[in-house]
Amino acid sequence: MPDTISRMPKSHFQQIEAKSANARSGILNTRRGPVSTPFFMPVATRAEVKGVDPFSVKATGAEVLLSNTYHLHLQPGEKIIKALGGLHKFNLWDGPILTDSGGFQIFSLSKIRKITEEGVEFVDPKTGDKIFISPEISMQIQVDLGSDIIMAFDDLTGLGLSDRKRTAEAVARTHRWLERSIKEYKKLTKNLA
Repeated sequence: MPDTISRMPKSHFQQIEAKSANARSGILNTRRGPVSTPFFMPVATRAEVKGVDPFSVKATGAEVLLSNTYHLHLQPGEKIIKALGGLHKFNLWDGPILTDSGGFQIFSLSKIRKITEEGVEFVDPKTGDKIFISPEISMQIQVDLGSDIIMAFDDLTGLGLSDRKRTAEAVARTHRWLERSIKEYKKLTKNLA
């Protein structure tokens, strides 16, 4: 089976133009080729854009797809996708794929999850099964999926600023989880560079 993660170019991002302190364009180099920034990512939650084949998505000018770690972990599962050759063979997308960390579900599934320092326990809304995701597990899932752009596990609170204590707690936890995510990613990919 081919490696799911390969060596990245030395410079991951090159700034091309800066029109002001807040606006810039550039090139993000990925193992699947360069991507112009800023870019729009069609949402392919379960590896595909609903109702649109990958060739039609590409025809829109989209360069990157956004897939969801949590949902792909639940079904069909990262081990199945890995055995089929990774996300790119699974969905026939030849461009880069960014996988979120599963952190968005901390916010969106707030009624069926429990956060601890170790990670988050979710209740599968379909089966009632308990699903645990930690920074380390999030990295393992994303590497097994064959993602090109992997996100660190984060504690997302949403847009409301009403609970400053919860926001401060989430920021601090996200930083600690970032450190754990990086450590696990390096461990998983050390022999691939």
